[in-house]
Amino acid sequence: MTTLLMRVIPLPLRSAQRAKYVFERNVMVYRRGWMVIFSGIFEPLFYLFSIGVGLGGYIGDVTGPGGELVSYTAFVAPALLASSAMNGAVFESTMNIFFKMKYQKTYDAMLSTPIGVPDIAVGEISWSLVRGALYAASFMIVMAGLGYVESWWGLLAVPAAVLIGFAFGAVGMACSTFMRSWQDFDYVTVVTLPLFLFSATFYPLSVYPPVVQQLTRFSPLYHSVELIRALTFGVFDWSLVGHIAVLIGMGALGTMVVGRRLHRLLLT
Repeated sequence: MTTLLMRVIPLPLRSAQRAKYVFERNVMVYRRGWMVIFSGIFEPLFYLFSIGVGLGGYIGDVTGPGGELVSYTAFVAPALLASSAMNGAVFESTMNIFFKMKYQKTYDAMLSTPIGVPDIAVGEISWSLVRGALYAASFMIVMAGLGYVESWWGLLAVPAAVLIGFAFGAVGMACSTFMRSWQDFDYVTVVTLPLFLFSATFYPLSVYPPVVQQLTRFSPLYHSVELIRALTFGVFDWSLVGHIAVLIGMGALGTMVVGRRLHRLLLT
């Protein structure tokens, strides 16, 4: 009967079913360590209240999407939402993946079952995506409660955060397959901190010097911030297609690298 079912069920569907077990394992592990996930919600809230609310009282209004003047706090909040999705996905897909792969040998045990390398990649990236989405959804609730969501289109910011989690989670997991020791994770901070500070997160892109503006446009977090910011203000133009395309391409590339690297590390 099992053999017959394996022939009838398409291969992609069977792979998705196996990846589900990898995802469920993470859910069971964090069921007893939920404070680890919950604590990640506070960092963007601290930034919102300290910089957005505190500093915003001195800055006043700034130019938002569409060229209209908006309060500084309303301008910063969507950027912190995008940053929250990025951080949740990156840190889940780097340090935790490295520990499972190098020390806990979790994936070696999984490969002794019908689960394969593609299933591990899809399951782990899916969990990174969901963790980033949890951060984003929690932050979105706070934003809405404080009145910083200017349009009902802002509800789409949560699915957009899922896309951000996919992009950064896939690339983060791909990078973790190249890590040799814990010291290598300093490079993660070296990359994510400048992205956080210089992706039009706290100031409009127009205030940057021309050279910095061009460099900022290559930042994946910049595309994430612009996407979330446009949705929360209900401003739509063709640039959104470009932002979405960058994030999808980033996630697809990261997933492809993860599959090849894990195959090389675990099966050769």
